[in-house]
Amino acid sequence: MKRRKVGNLLALAILSTLVERSMHPYEIASILKARGKDRDMGIKWGSFYTVVRNLGKHGFIEAVESTRDGARPERTVYRITDAGRDEMLDWLRELLAELAPEEPKFVAGLSVMAWLGPDEVISLFRTRLAALDEEIERSRGELERLIEELPRLVLLEGEYRLAMRMAEAEWVRSILGELTSGSMPGLAEWRAYLAEGGSTRS
Repeated sequence: MKRRKVGNLLALAILSTLVERSMHPYEIASILKARGKDRDMGIKWGSFYTVVRNLGKHGFIEAVESTRDGARPERTVYRITDAGRDEMLDWLRELLAELAPEEPKFVAGLSVMAWLGPDEVISLFRTRLAALDEEIERSRGELERLIEELPRLVLLEGEYRLAMRMAEAEWVRSILGELTSGSMPGLAEWRAYLAEGGSTRS
């Protein structure tokens, strides 16, 4: 993956919004929230204005006018530059075509879960599976509702997120089956190791 001058995904979200037309930051943020981009891109709103400033600093956006409504703070309207458009398209092509290392927190937990006992892991997996099933049901309903109002093209990120959650739920369910049935290879050794003091947990 290329090292970018403004690497926060929020920058991509801002650029992709300004491609439509010039607008001030408050309007950009409102549109991103309305479209659920904070969920799609893991946006942290505390860094929003810093990212806007950095995009301007590197020539990806530029101010076109400043307006003031009564006693309210001055609002600067920005537009995307040619450099910003090129950056957005290059970044988008990279994200769609190239594999990037992703390290979800769940994977980190799996990598050291052996320090917990099998019974506790079973309980935790059941809790996770219940949450997954609830999220899947909610997301499926939301997609079914939105597909009646919007073209599928703009809902693909929701489809992908749902597919990933469904795959995760299927995998968690299969591991739970192995743990509860006792068919998981090494399960007896895992229990024995912990029983001999390998961890403070049983």
